[in-house]
Amino acid sequence: MTMHGMAIGDAARAAGLTEDTLRYYEREGLVGPVGRDSAGHRRYADDDLAWIGIVTCLRDAGLGIADLRRFTELLRSAAEPTERTAFLLRRRDELVARRDALDNAITVLDEKIDHYGG
Repeated sequence: MTMHGMAIGDAARAAGLTEDTLRYYEREGLVGPVGRDSAGHRRYADDDLAWIGIVTCLRDAGLGIADLRRFTELLRSAAEPTERTAFLLRRRDELVARRDALDNAITVLDEKIDHYGG
């Protein structure tokens, strides 16, 4: 990466996303504003890539675009840290419930595999 940031293609590869996804995240207000060079091309700084990593992690955790927009708004606003924490705790509780459901399903499958001689 140069002093001026990373081009969108390089940023997309580094983040494991497509260029279209990065543009979409920016349009949705989840990322950025991303800096631009003199030709108007996006240039992603280290902070942009770190934030993209957080957005990607939260997407992988099952948060939808609306939830990500809300979380981004909370971070950019003068919201109380307790409001941000409450938001994250609710999402964590949802993930734990999903994990428990998956663990139960795996147990049932393992029992069936054992039953049928696998």
